[in-house]
Amino acid sequence: MTTVLDHTIVPVRNRDASVEFYTRIFGFDDLGEMGPFLAVRVNDSLTFDFQESDDFRNIHYAFAMDADEFEAAFTRIRESEIPYGDNPREQENMKGPGMTNGAKGLGKAVYFKDPDGHVLEIKTY
Repeated sequence: MTTVLDHTIVPVRNRDASVEFYTRIFGFDDLGEMGPFLAVRVNDSLTFDFQESDDFRNIHYAFAMDADEFEAAFTRIRESEIPYGDNPREQENMKGPGMTNGAKGLGKAVYFKDPDGHVLEIKTY
């Protein structure tokens, strides 16, 4: 059996704002309340469970997607006037996409932050 990430608890300042952001930018499904969390479905095997907290560190999430999904997400990032960058060290240089390494080698990537400052990456190979 292949090991896959099933879910992750994401610390956020505002659960509703995070759900709105991830559903708007990525098109993830809003699953509503799941116990003490608000959740979104990332794909068939992964959910993000948002928990309000003041205690969290900057977390990086990289999302690999096909070329059409990448272009659609990048368009929504630009339309939303979210600062973005072409590499992980310059997430707001308004350049990109850039070419960076990931799990499958070199791929086109854009870096940006969610409302809580978590570094996000969209990538296509």
